[in-house]
Amino acid sequence: MSQTSHGIGGLSYDAKKRPWPAEFNVFLALVILVGAFELIGRVFLGDSFLFNTRENVSGIFNEARLQIIILQVSIVGIIAIGVTQVIISGGIDLSSGSIVGATAMIAMSFAQVATVNGNPNPKAMFLAQGWTDLPVIVPLLVAIACGLVAGLVNGALIAYTRIPPFIATLGMMVTARGIAKWWSKGQPISFPTDSFAAIGKGLMPVVIFISLAILFQLILSYTRYGKHCYAIGSNEDAARMSGIKIANHKVLVYVIAGILASIAAVVLSSKNLTAQAGMGVMYELDAIAMAVIGGVSLSGGRGSIIGTVIGSLIFGVIISGFTFLRLDAYYQEMVKGVIIVGAVVLDQWRQRRRAIGA
Repeated sequence: MSQTSHGIGGLSYDAKKRPWPAEFNVFLALVILVGAFELIGRVFLGDSFLFNTRENVSGIFNEARLQIIILQVSIVGIIAIGVTQVIISGGIDLSSGSIVGATAMIAMSFAQVATVNGNPNPKAMFLAQGWTDLPVIVPLLVAIACGLVAGLVNGALIAYTRIPPFIATLGMMVTARGIAKWWSKGQPISFPTDSFAAIGKGLMPVVIFISLAILFQLILSYTRYGKHCYAIGSNEDAARMSGIKIANHKVLVYVIAGILASIAAVVLSSKNLTAQAGMGVMYELDAIAMAVIGGVSLSGGRGSIIGTVIGSLIFGVIISGFTFLRLDAYYQEMVKGVIIVGAVVLDQWRQRRRAIGA
């Protein structure tokens, strides 16, 4: 039997004691993690993880390290924004990393210059057709089209054939990776135009990541699309009874996720000045882990873009912290695996705790 304690004006004391947002807990974990690396660095290395210790460099904070942290996670973070919406809607997307690889190859082939050092570009895919030195809008539209088609296929399979999202997106993951390898027979595609290269230069990946995060946080919070995402993820049958067009919405969610993966592909290939078929490998798992660490429930219906952004920063701090401690790269991969499993375990624990509390 449930009991309700009433206070002034009939309000329950339980209603007054609202817990702080889930994002606060994630942010607190980020602060503790930074503090741990700072303490270890001070004790064992005599150096600071967060603060500047060089006399010939001005400034309190180690700005170079902070920039590296956010640059490391910005591209996968763009993917995680789309993955967050998919998971909130009760789905999963395993294809985003492969979509990055395929889109990077295709988009870069439309962003190449005709000549290199006065000679014909040896890597130009469409030199004979004259499709070189194209305006930057062309490869951008090609990339968005690639992500849109991939997302449309994912969404249509899930919404209209009732294939489980895991299987549908797994099929797309394999197919898109095959397309990436087939497109140039496994050869890298290089020498983009200056306008295309400018997309990934400097801190532009961070600007794009933060801008998209703000945009989709507002969309999820204040639009019908966002309310439908949470409603479908919480209880699909109830959402259907309330008149929400479930199939159409699922297709839209996967299309948005595909387009965001294609944007990440553009930023990645622009930043590296080349596209390779192996780009984006394991990005989908990193993106899912960022979302779950950020408080997104794998059961659907809960989460936010803000939490995912903080989760991505936790990932970046761990990678940078291990580099700071001079630990080998393979330890980072081991820890990533532990984080992914731990994030899922944490999500299941949160679900059980809410069920008991209900």
